[in-house]
Amino acid sequence: MKKNKSISYARGIYEAYDYLLANYPEFVVIGQGLWSPWYVGDTMTGLEKKYGKNRVIDSPVSENATTGAALGAALTGLRPMVVHPRMDFMVLATDAIVNQSAKWQSMLGGNKKIPLTIRGIINRGGEQGAQHSQALHSWYAHVPGLRVILPSSPLDARDLLIASVLSDDPVIYIDDRWCYDYKEDYRKIRELSIESLKPKRISKGSDLTLVGSGYSTKICIKIKDRLAAKQINADTFDLRIINPLDITSIIKSVKNTGNLFVIDGGWQSCSIGSEIIASVAEKIESSHIIYHRFNILNSPAPSSLRLEKIYYHDILKIYKKILDKLK
Repeated sequence: MKKNKSISYARGIYEAYDYLLANYPEFVVIGQGLWSPWYVGDTMTGLEKKYGKNRVIDSPVSENATTGAALGAALTGLRPMVVHPRMDFMVLATDAIVNQSAKWQSMLGGNKKIPLTIRGIINRGGEQGAQHSQALHSWYAHVPGLRVILPSSPLDARDLLIASVLSDDPVIYIDDRWCYDYKEDYRKIRELSIESLKPKRISKGSDLTLVGSGYSTKICIKIKDRLAAKQINADTFDLRIINPLDITSIIKSVKNTGNLFVIDGGWQSCSIGSEIIASVAEKIESSHIIYHRFNILNSPAPSSLRLEKIYYHDILKIYKKILDKLK
C-alpha cells in the first residue's frame, strides 16, 4: 500500500509563501530575519533567492516602521505581509496595527481596501523568559476591524495564510512554533474565502464540548483521546478564527453535551477562553451546564525549565480536572 505524503506545519507555511509569490505579483513580504535559515523557523528559507530580495525584504529591526511601510503598501494597491518573528515585539507596532490598520476602512466609509496581513509568531518554552514567550492573541481579537487567525494544523497553516493574504481586510495571522513539527496527510492547496471560515469540528461526542485554538487545539486532541479510552466522548472544536468569533456550532454542541471546557494558551484575565464561555452562557439559560477554562498562570513566563513545567498547560492535570468536573 502506498504511504500518503505528509506535510508539516512549518512546510505548510513555506508552501503558502511559495504559492503566493508565484501567483500574485502584488504580494510582497517584509520583516526582520526573513533571509535567515532559522529566524522564522525554516518557514521561508531560500524564498529571497527564488523570487528576489525586492519581494522578500529583510528589514532592519524596527517593528513600527516595517508595519507602517506594509500598511502604506496595502493602501497603494499591493498585498503585503509584515512578519514579526516574535509576537512579543509586535507590541512596538501597536499604533500601526490598532490605530491605523484596523481603523481606515471604517474611517473611509468602507471605500478603501486594506489587504494587509500581519504575521506574529508565538515562541514559548526553552527558558526564553518573560519577554520572548507571550501569546497575545486575545489582545488583537479585542480590536474591531482586525481579523485574527490561529491555525492549528499544517493544512490550515498553509491555506489560511493564503486566505489571509487574499482577503481585502487587515488580518492578524498567528502561528506557533510549538506546532511546527506536527504533520498531516498532504492535500493540494485550496484558495479559501476567509469570510466563510467557521470553527472546525475535530471529533463528535455527546459527553462534553472541548474547544481550543492554535497549539491549544493539539492539547484538546490529546485530552479527547485520553477521555475516549474511558468511553467519554468529546465534541471537539478548533476555533481557527478568533475575531470575528463565530460560536454558533459550539452553542449547539453545549446544548447537547451540557459541559463546556475551553483550553487557551493565554492568560485567564480577559482571555478568549473567558469570551467563549461568557458568550455561550448568554445564549443558554441553564444552571446545570458545567463551564471551565484552562489558561496558563497569570504571571510573566519564567526563565527556569522547572518553573516552565508548572507555568504551561499540564495535560494530565487538565485530564484529571475534567474527570473530576464530570462526576
